[in-house]
Amino acid sequence: MAGNFYRSPGPGEPPFVKLGDKVRKGQVLCIIEAMKLMNSIESDQDGTLVEIVAEDGKPVAADDPLFVIKP
Repeated sequence: MAGNFYRSPGPGEPPFVKLGDKVRKGQVLCIIEAMKLMNSIESDQDGTLVEIVAEDGKPVAADDPLFVIKP
């Protein structure tokens, strides 16, 4: 999905996830704002968050990687 990438639910709020966090399949990782609609992006696997590829507040394209999760 193309839009703006946000790590937290709102300005001044903590991010959904941080590097090193253990994540579960279905856990919300970030929000993509597309045409004024906020879309929650969920993890597709269990694992540990080892890299945050996208930059907070910046546009992302539909095929851009957002995170790297090590199973």
